[in-house]
Amino acid sequence: MSKVNPLLFIQQVRNEVSKVTWPSRSETTITSVIVIFFAIIASIFFFLSDQVMSFFIKLILGLGN
Repeated sequence: MSKVNPLLFIQQVRNEVSKVTWPSRSETTITSVIVIFFAIIASIFFFLSDQVMSFFIKLILGLGN
């Protein structure tokens, strides 16, 4: 295993980072809003699913009031 010159490594990293196409502010905002929206939808879905399953399990096992 050969040692890499730290200065050469940093130069290579900077070269690779310059090739990255970074998203614009509007792209970042839009994708963030979409992710938050779908996270809210998923949490509502799982909450309702849990409530329905809980109701039927209590009904079947007779654990209700």
